[in-house]
Amino acid sequence: MHEFSIIQNIIDIASETARANNISQVSAVEVEVGKAAGVIREAMEFAWEAAVKETILSSAVLKITEKALVVKCMTCEKHYEPCDIYDPCPGCGEINPELISGKELRIVAIEV
Repeated sequence: MHEFSIIQNIIDIASETARANNISQVSAVEVEVGKAAGVIREAMEFAWEAAVKETILSSAVLKITEKALVVKCMTCEKHYEPCDIYDPCPGCGEINPELISGKELRIVAIEV
């Protein structure tokens, strides 16, 4: 479960940022996760609950915002939101996608 190492990195970044700004308690960490990022939301939430114990994030909430998968067909240049990156283009029927968004995995905000 690589989500645990991802969560540990998020906790490290949020903790270091809080300490650098003389903040003793964090109330929430908001992350943006693309649909094609390759992580499972429930696994991230489970890992969060286990990893924040006895840290300055122990009472913080993990807020996950899911980012839609958006691709551009390289054949007809239509932008669309497929269920899977290799779904055919609704404009021309080809499978020739260029990823526009959906692989994001980033901290958006640290709330105090």
